[in-house]
Amino acid sequence: MTTPARPPAPTGPDRPDDHLHHPTPRGQAVTRTASTRARRAKPAAPSAQPAALDPTDRGRLLSGAHHDPHAVLGAHPVPGGVVIRALRPHARGVAVVVDGNRTALDDLGDGFFGSVLPCDAIPAYTLVVTYDGTEFETEDPYRFLPALGEFDLHLIGEGRHEELWRALGAEPMEHQGVTGTRFTVWAPNAQGVRVCGDFCHWDGAAGFPMRSLGSSGVWEVFLPGMDEGTLYKFDITRPDGSRTLRADPMARRTEVPPATSSVVTRSSYTWQDSKWMKERAKQRPVHAAPFSVYEVHLPSWRPGLTYRQLADQLPAYVTDLGFTHVQLMPVAEHPFGGSWGYQITGFYAPTARLGTPDDFKYLVDALHRAGVGVLMDWVPAHFPRDDWALAEFDGRPLYEHADPRRADHPDWGTLEFDYGRREVRNFLVANATYWCEEFHIDGLRVDAVASMLYLDYSREEGQWAPNEFGGRDNPDAVAFLQEMNATVYRRNPGVVTIAEESTAWEGVTRPTSDGGLGFGLKWNMGWMHDSLEYMQHEPIHRKYHHNEMTFSMVYAYSENYVLPISHDEVVHGKQALVSKMPGDWWQRRANARAYLGFMWAHPGKQLLFMGQEFAQGGEWKEAEGPEWWLLDPAYCAAGDHRGVQDLVRDLNTLYRGEPALWERDTDPSGFAWVAGDAADDNVLAFLRHAADGTPLLAVSHFSPAVRHGYRLGVPEDVPAWQEVLNTDSLRYGGSDVVHPEPVKAEAIGMHGRPTSIELTLPPLATVWLRPA
Repeated sequence: MTTPARPPAPTGPDRPDDHLHHPTPRGQAVTRTASTRARRAKPAAPSAQPAALDPTDRGRLLSGAHHDPHAVLGAHPVPGGVVIRALRPHARGVAVVVDGNRTALDDLGDGFFGSVLPCDAIPAYTLVVTYDGTEFETEDPYRFLPALGEFDLHLIGEGRHEELWRALGAEPMEHQGVTGTRFTVWAPNAQGVRVCGDFCHWDGAAGFPMRSLGSSGVWEVFLPGMDEGTLYKFDITRPDGSRTLRADPMARRTEVPPATSSVVTRSSYTWQDSKWMKERAKQRPVHAAPFSVYEVHLPSWRPGLTYRQLADQLPAYVTDLGFTHVQLMPVAEHPFGGSWGYQITGFYAPTARLGTPDDFKYLVDALHRAGVGVLMDWVPAHFPRDDWALAEFDGRPLYEHADPRRADHPDWGTLEFDYGRREVRNFLVANATYWCEEFHIDGLRVDAVASMLYLDYSREEGQWAPNEFGGRDNPDAVAFLQEMNATVYRRNPGVVTIAEESTAWEGVTRPTSDGGLGFGLKWNMGWMHDSLEYMQHEPIHRKYHHNEMTFSMVYAYSENYVLPISHDEVVHGKQALVSKMPGDWWQRRANARAYLGFMWAHPGKQLLFMGQEFAQGGEWKEAEGPEWWLLDPAYCAAGDHRGVQDLVRDLNTLYRGEPALWERDTDPSGFAWVAGDAADDNVLAFLRHAADGTPLLAVSHFSPAVRHGYRLGVPEDVPAWQEVLNTDSLRYGGSDVVHPEPVKAEAIGMHGRPTSIELTLPPLATVWLRPA
């Protein structure tokens, strides 16, 4: 068998994506099986009967608008024998090989070749295609039955294919005894679809026409010999007859941006996190477990590192600081790095900037083996308008809503998904399960939920239309989120979904069975906004804003909350966390430490964005990443930036070992105010209780003065209290106003309690005490 090679580049107009051309030859291997040999029939000389094409078929195939190329191309019984036709533009000739006998096909013009062989039955055959000075032998793609089953098509039509990635896209496989790749794409409005790529020099006319699989809107072709690494796109003929070249919406691998081709891929990764996955399925509900999250932008955490290089550094860093989870800003492929991954074009492909899909699996695996859970940002709220991606994918609104008032996202200039269309909903629900199952992701933080829930979100009057009931909510989005959450939790025990929802929508974390959206957790944007607003005031003015620190407890148990200090709060002029604080450098660090101590003690889970754990002063820049040099001992004293980092490590260590701080996060009986109204003193004091009743006392003092003899009421059954954390410790860079010895309770009534303790409150500090 001759070594296959690609045809030469066509002449004529510039090819789309010409910059993607790779000169390395690629062709298709030929594999024969017993089943094909059994059907062989030795042909005699070709019949004089021409293998003429119907003019309509010819025109539609040439224009890329044929719905069933397999009915014309390939081998078909006809009177007098079997007609074999091939469409190979730019070829000098095509021959058919049966039982080692080679017969040239007639040149039918326009790149068509065909002849009638006087066979009694369709033989097993291959094609030999000749170009200028080159020829290669290949299987004929148009001799194969569909490689997608009827049940898959039924599920796709119903919008219930929970493993959609196994049915659509590019799937390397063995089909009818031949190795190749099955290409499938949903494009119900297309007149025709062709697969093109580096194998045809991106010439759509030389691509491979796909067949329409009935009313499903799915197009399919099996291409023998196509394997991992093949670059491809779909050449789609729109309803108006124009053509568009599109990346695969279901591509599991892409080129490195700014290149935009999809890449055929197969996984060969062997997971080593079986222990983690088994325990994940059995662990307690996340709202009743320790959950402390380090948010990371992978491309800039250590700029220049690949997924595998990150796997050598990130797990060790996160475990050293004691976080239970990392949350990755969007990993799915996106063309513009400056979007931080929030404008996605490849929903099923980890960004190729840092490596292959298997490389990303290696990173997740390494984190799991280090005992760290992996969350990722998931963005089903919108997608960009790039004309090679999802927008009007097959010539008409498909993934987006047909009504521009429902499709246009005013904040980002993007398009919103049509959540009412079952195939689109299926695309997104399957995508959520895909990341959890294929990449072992432990949780999805769903971005911009509010923009999905409200039809009038960021829209002026006249820019939106009410729903069928006259309201402003989007019932389709509600139904989608409920289905997504129910499906993810059913298929992946132990996984958590988290909503970034910025309004007071009722029941975000209520089970779907009770009419809720079904999320496990919700970001507490109100707490974040109010508490940071309070902290930015000078201490002398804070007493007038005391309610901004206490108001969160009015609604703390309405949802299962995460307290987020995320990337959104340290960019675009908002300043880094430590730089939001008033005062000189010492006071800013002291304020930040006191705030972190308050945050870790407050009901709810914690999330902290990278760089804030060591109080970097500059805003985050995605091109530069954290200011790691601040931790260099040659630059700063131990209690400076490294002091804040030490505090975060101790906060996480104590937090994980204190059930009072997480076991009853969503239970009002797990919290009690001691001093919630001490506005003039800038003091907040409260008790947290574990399930067995064990208390922890948290006292935050947001004034720069030292307060001696400050009395606080405590439970009468605790005779003495031991300080276990003091953010004013010298080790953290504080003034070291600490309580090294247990503090004895006295029978002096205070704050409605018969016993109390007397403390010296350090300046701008949070103190934790537990029973001695």
